[in-house]
Parts: sequence; C-alpha cells; structure tokens
Amino acid sequence: MEYLISLLSGGVGGNIVGALMKNRSMGPVLNTILGALGGLAGGQLGGDALGGTTAANIGASAIGGILLPLIASFFKKKSPAA
Repeated sequence: MEYLISLLSGGVGGNIVGALMKNRSMGPVLNTILGALGGLAGGQLGGDALGGTTAANIGASAIGGILLPLIASFFKKKSPAA
C-alpha cells in the first residue's frame, strides 16, 4: 500500500510542478511518470526519516515527485526562438 501511495503522491506532485512552471513542463505524461518515480524514491527515503506515518510518506513522496521532474527539466533541449 505504501508503494501505491508514493506513486500517486509523486504523480500529483509532478503534475503540480508542471502546471506551476509551464516553461519547465515536460508534458503531462512525462511529468506524471517522472513524478511517480520521484515519489517512489522520496517515499522510501524520506518517509521513514520523517516518522514513518502515512502523512510523512505522502509528504516525502510529493516532494520527490516535484523534484525529479524539475531536475529533469533542466536537461530538456530548448526549442529555438522563432
């Protein structure tokens, strides 16, 4: 159950950062995938460090879901100016 919570929280976090930073967004599908992967990592690494509760897992997963798409967006090829 923790994995599912981490995947969902991370996916939501990835889409939130994509919506807030449109110039850094990688599209809804990639934001969701990267957010879910970041959420899974964040939940496993940070959830236990923050107390191991479900709320801690959700918070850590959301943060991981925000960070991974944001970091990946810095490697996105910039489109040429028109």
